[in-house]
Amino acid sequence: MDMANACPVCLARGSEPFATAGGRSYWRCPGCEATFLDPGQLPDREAERRRYLLHRNDPEDAGYRAFLGRLAGPLLERVGPGGAGLDYGCGPVPVLAGMLAAEGRAVELYDPLFFDRPEALARSYDFIACSEAAEHFHRPADEFARLDGLLRPGGWLGVMTAFLADDIRFESWHYRGDSTHVVFYREATFRRLAGRFDWSCEFPARDVALLRKGR
Repeated sequence: MDMANACPVCLARGSEPFATAGGRSYWRCPGCEATFLDPGQLPDREAERRRYLLHRNDPEDAGYRAFLGRLAGPLLERVGPGGAGLDYGCGPVPVLAGMLAAEGRAVELYDPLFFDRPEALARSYDFIACSEAAEHFHRPADEFARLDGLLRPGGWLGVMTAFLADDIRFESWHYRGDSTHVVFYREATFRRLAGRFDWSCEFPARDVALLRKGR
């Protein structure tokens, strides 16, 4: 670590060594409580692509759709039909975008590996869905600043990622075991982000943060 051990999520200095697990070193920010992989051990883009292609995100899988519904439901409750949205980090099979579109929301796609569409980042949106993507961010502070810039005033950012709730089981935690998961959040992390961007913040379902841009 350098830059006085700066946190990649909130940019505060003073992050401290947290754990070594699976041959990788992790740090903890005492300010926002984010836990993150040592920057010198981040995977490269091709390794990320290979790992992600092992996922089986079947749009016909009722269990997977129910899982995505934890994020889709709260967004649909807050953004009416006709709302324009972005599925940010949609992966190769954008099931969540399809679910939202089926309920009358217009959804653009962006993913740096599978839907690298700069035109999708040149618009503004009523909502942004970020499902199982934030844990892959190598530079979370930059990513959240980008998302803030893409949201219209009063717009919603919905993030779904497994919150790190149990330090004791960190080494055996399945989410940490995915080598492309490089940053882990807590409710406190999202509250800190909300303060940085002047967002409101709520947690409508397990492992879901809803953040609203000010009007």
